[in-house]
Amino acid sequence: MDGTMIHIREEGWKELKVGSVFNVETRGILDQETGKVEKQVHAVDNSYVAYLGGPEIFGQKMWAEADRRHWEQASATEVLGDGAHWIWNLAEEHFFDSHKLVDWYHGTEHLGVAADLIKGEETAAGKEWFEDQKEALFRGHALRVARTLEKEAQEHPTVAKDLRREAGYFHNNRQRMNYQDMRDKGWVIGSGMVESGAKQFKARMAGPGMRWSRSGAENLIPIRKAILSDRFDDLWRQAYNLPLN
Repeated sequence: MDGTMIHIREEGWKELKVGSVFNVETRGILDQETGKVEKQVHAVDNSYVAYLGGPEIFGQKMWAEADRRHWEQASATEVLGDGAHWIWNLAEEHFFDSHKLVDWYHGTEHLGVAADLIKGEETAAGKEWFEDQKEALFRGHALRVARTLEKEAQEHPTVAKDLRREAGYFHNNRQRMNYQDMRDKGWVIGSGMVESGAKQFKARMAGPGMRWSRSGAENLIPIRKAILSDRFDDLWRQAYNLPLN
């Protein structure tokens, strides 16, 4: 689950919530350096949900799509997202027995912010600090990262508030940051599938100068969703066969 922004006339920029439901597949990928075949997990058969509004209805739509995809028949399931509270509230409500993971990109993005605050932007020292903390984070030591940032906040008073904010991010999400363990068990640790979907919604609906009426946006969203989910033909047949008003 993720979000992107589109402009609604008379309302301004509003968040379009986007979700993706997918299967997890393990593939053999040839490593060009070693010549060995390495196993990698991929998200496949993506389908999409989008809603211009609050999390409650979006959560219901996410569950409906997951149910359509036979979520409850899966041997195990996973929820990926960034650190937004609404995502994890929905995960607890609708997908309470699933594995939950803050995606790797967002975790390392917050580390990059912290590195710039502590060592300065684009410095060798910052890159070294970032790599050390990234290794710790990948191995499941999010709490250690949070404590490191708290210590750095004491030593850098001018940026202490921002560093404590980043420390809180890792502390609050520490139970959803077991990256190495999840990858070793064959799970996806990056949310590229939903970020790609959000970008494709944004490309269609937030181009230069685009301003939508709310009804216009809400009419287009199901069509865009069907195209991205490779279900447009099904949607068209359903619409074509509706009884006349």
